[in-house]
Amino acid sequence: MNTLEQWLQEQTRQGHRLYLVLDADGQLEERNALVSELGVDRYRNLYTGTPADSLANIGPYLFQLESVEHPAVKALLKMPERHWGWLASTASTDLDAITTHWRDRLVTGERPNQTLYRFHDNRVVGRALAFLQPEQRPGYLGPFTSLCYWQAEQWMVTDNPNPGMHPLPPDAPWLSTPTPEATFAHLQFENTRRYLLREHKDTLAALAAQQDVDTWLRNQLDLARSWGWQEPEHIHFMLTQSLQTPGYVLPTACLPRPDETPSTHVDRLYQEKLFWQGEGSV
Repeated sequence: MNTLEQWLQEQTRQGHRLYLVLDADGQLEERNALVSELGVDRYRNLYTGTPADSLANIGPYLFQLESVEHPAVKALLKMPERHWGWLASTASTDLDAITTHWRDRLVTGERPNQTLYRFHDNRVVGRALAFLQPEQRPGYLGPFTSLCYWQAEQWMVTDNPNPGMHPLPPDAPWLSTPTPEATFAHLQFENTRRYLLREHKDTLAALAAQQDVDTWLRNQLDLARSWGWQEPEHIHFMLTQSLQTPGYVLPTACLPRPDETPSTHVDRLYQEKLFWQGEGSV
């Protein structure tokens, strides 16, 4: 009996309810099957009514399960390497309370630099739980008693020592979880790609007629890293300017000067943009 089977057996023995947090992006077929068969009282779209509402169609869902025998769930459990989300258990049947807990942990940062915390990604959850101290888990996991998730090519289990509704800590410790460089680059690429497809669909279609969009985007992000541009608004500026440039590549005049820091570099390019638009001076 493997870790997943043992965990499921133990949750059943304790009389706990099972929950599935599902990343709908890439699992639309399974999501639609569960939505259709479980009914509206047994699931919630975790992006609905939040700052990420526009992404709700491909956002995460929370499902309350009777068992894991549903064909869609069985299919997911056979392919954990797809990183579709994770399983949880609790004695609570209050789906709305659980939904509120995770929606409260969705958006991080202050305007205009807010970002989405991808708690529905089993890799993000796995890294956070490995980083948090046991006394910090309740504020993170809330009503959930135990989680079972795929991490480092195996099923992992983490228990919550004090399940219940807990307030969001002012400095949420899970937001300080170290992110491996390769993982950060992958997540940055995926999130940026989704944004561009949503906000610049027509321009990307024109770019795709000339070159591979994914290769172009990776090159742009590599260039931003080489310039020391890390802030989301700086990368957004680079990408939008590149998309407006013939050949979709910034001219050599945009290269950093020997005496420029990343901050003064981006400020110079921004002021030059305003000047050419007739809105500023250089």
